[in-house]
Amino acid sequence: MSKLILNRRKLLTTAAASGVALASPAYLRRANAQGGEVNVWTYNDFVPEAFKEQFEAETGIRINVRLVDDQGKQFNLLAAEQPNPSVDIMTVAGHRFLQFIDSDLLAPLDTDRLSNWGNINPTFSESDWSTIQGEKWGAPILSGMEVLAYNTDYVSAEEALTWNTLFSEEYSGRTAYIIQDMMSIVMLMMGYDGNMVEYMDDPDKAAAIVEEAKNFLIEHKPLVRKYYDGGAEFQQMMVNQDIVLGHSWNGPAAALINDGFPLGMAIPNEGSYGFVYTYNIAKNCPNPDNAYTFLDAILASPEIGAAMTKASGFISTYKGASEYLTDLEKASTSFPDEQLANLQFFRAEANEMKYGLVDPAVEAIKAA
Repeated sequence: MSKLILNRRKLLTTAAASGVALASPAYLRRANAQGGEVNVWTYNDFVPEAFKEQFEAETGIRINVRLVDDQGKQFNLLAAEQPNPSVDIMTVAGHRFLQFIDSDLLAPLDTDRLSNWGNINPTFSESDWSTIQGEKWGAPILSGMEVLAYNTDYVSAEEALTWNTLFSEEYSGRTAYIIQDMMSIVMLMMGYDGNMVEYMDDPDKAAAIVEEAKNFLIEHKPLVRKYYDGGAEFQQMMVNQDIVLGHSWNGPAAALINDGFPLGMAIPNEGSYGFVYTYNIAKNCPNPDNAYTFLDAILASPEIGAAMTKASGFISTYKGASEYLTDLEKASTSFPDEQLANLQFFRAEANEMKYGLVDPAVEAIKAA
């Protein structure tokens, strides 16, 4: 049992102290009556394998993980399945909450059922974006940001301080990025509000800005090797040296650094965006009690948060998680203060307008 991220004594002690008997026969009878499973849609490495094994052994509840790589695809799938979704727990980025909530796809969290809610750093759990319509809609688990990642054998740290390097002739055919994410960054490069909150009362200006960003990416399309969708694909391209420079989430980049790959990452001078991943409960989910059991268990200790960081490279939202990271792991999840000053968080207020414009623009870029 020593290899488990959450050891048995800590799990049972935490549960007993809070009055939540994760392994009690009475609770498991109720869970088993629902099918003895919990269905989770999430990103790769967001459910630590050691946690999964122990959770299943101690609760009798099977965790069925379906990997996702895109918020938009996940939204469309969930919307198509309503009113009877197949998923219980899903992973929604905080800045996409409103889209899911307004479409009546999420259930508000009953935090009274989560004895371990207090293990989340209140910077995340009690922030403005996490409370909508007076309700909590997700448990923050990991935070991240959009970075410029580069192979240090080919690209200098100074070059990585501007997004312009990503679009330079020097690295033609050796770059990659996620188009939808780059749309926000390109708007930022041009001096606009990539969140589009400033243009909520001026939809014509918003449309013109998206058109300008779209045309920029079409113009520079001959330089990019590939548009990609998921972090694992980015990692593989870097390892194979198909690319030496790319837009990335910090998580996949940090994982490569921790594996010893010669990778660096920067928050460029033009700025970038941060985001928070949350675990959410789908409205009308098939196994609500099991969903709360899963959610409370995965919030149980900083060791679990550290395990999620080790596997994914994203920054844990759990109190004390950094105490269980190596010096290299800590270094790969931190940035200089002057770069952090360039960071702002994605916001959701203008999402309906923003993605109504951006999503068609992305398809136009792909087709160009």
